Amino acid sequence: MHHGTNARATRSLLVLAAAYVLLVVASVAALILLRHSATLRDVAALNPFDSPESSRRFFSSAPEATRVSGFLGFASAIPLAIYTANIVARLQCLGVRHAGVYAAFAGGVAAAGGLAAAGLSLWMLSVPEAAASIPVARTLHFVTFLCGGPAFAVGFGLLAGGVSVSTHDAQVLPRWVVWFGLAIASTGALSAFGLLSIPMTVAIPITRVGGFGWLLAVGALLPGCSPRVPMKDR
Repeated sequence: MHHGTNARATRSLLVLAAAYVLLVVASVAALILLRHSATLRDVAALNPFDSPESSRRFFSSAPEATRVSGFLGFASAIPLAIYTANIVARLQCLGVRHAGVYAAFAGGVAAAGGLAAAGLSLWMLSVPEAAASIPVARTLHFVTFLCGGPAFAVGFGLLAGGVSVSTHDAQVLPRWVVWFGLAIASTGALSAFGLLSIPMTVAIPITRVGGFGWLLAVGALLPGCSPRVPMKDR
């Protein structure tokens, strides 16, 4: 019975991780593919540091794609938040008593909150009046970038680092997964320096894409936790 419980627990984390990955990928794909004609120049306009006019032109010409992408981005925060709650509960059930567990929870909530805020601000860019105004479109574009970029990456790095540090001594995860998580934590921390130097923003996609693999690996390899048997049944 314990094996069945462990298998269900593993499947639940894998399903949540897969749902998060698919929603994020679908959000990006929708913004690019749900256009009548997407070119490399259009994709470059997704960079908030590009010219304000190219950004305004991109969003004002693709309200449907922007709306769908914003919705999917907002929705991706839900499985990430649930994953965070589940993994923290699992670690506590496995007997891991470390401050890193609470840091992981704070980081996961922050990362999910950043995704949700980025999705909502991107959705606002689907409103014609907002996209038509260069100052408004410029502001919302940067809010989307800041929430879904540095804010998300730093929070996710804290999630990965907290889980990795707290499981290092407990040895409930393979060593390579622990070091993988620490590497993601490092790139997440470096993402904050993107606020000071534009080239440092390269750490953001590394954290995001690397985080996909780390979430799936932890979901597949973290042992399940068998429920306690009630006293009256012992």
